[in-house]
Amino acid sequence: QVHLVESGGGLVQAGGSLRLTCAASGRTSGYYIGAWFRQAPGKEREFLAAMSWSDPSIYRYGDSAKGRFTVSGDNSKTTINLQMNVLTPEDTAVYYCAARNGRQVATYHGGYDFWGQGTQVTVSS
Repeated sequence: QVHLVESGGGLVQAGGSLRLTCAASGRTSGYYIGAWFRQAPGKEREFLAAMSWSDPSIYRYGDSAKGRFTVSGDNSKTTINLQMNVLTPEDTAVYYCAARNGRQVATYHGGYDFWGQGTQVTVSS
């Protein structure tokens, strides 16, 4: 079992930046893919970015994240970050961290076994 906890959400003005962090604990040894999704009210959960905790060369971005968001990890291999720049009100949503065992990135929420509780990001105009 992998336990995920997100942090770093909050209120920011349009054009600003936020950095989200997801800390993993539990059975984190082995190969895992960490990912970020978001869900706005009335919309489906959307894939943003994912990367391998053990091999940073394995990563992928969703269309909404390309060019503005950057996913990264750290040497502990149990943290995944999402740096978000040039935020707009359309980025307002609950942001979720997810994880799956293996070496392949999945871009759909059903491909992930473990989820955090989510952190709210609100971008004001």
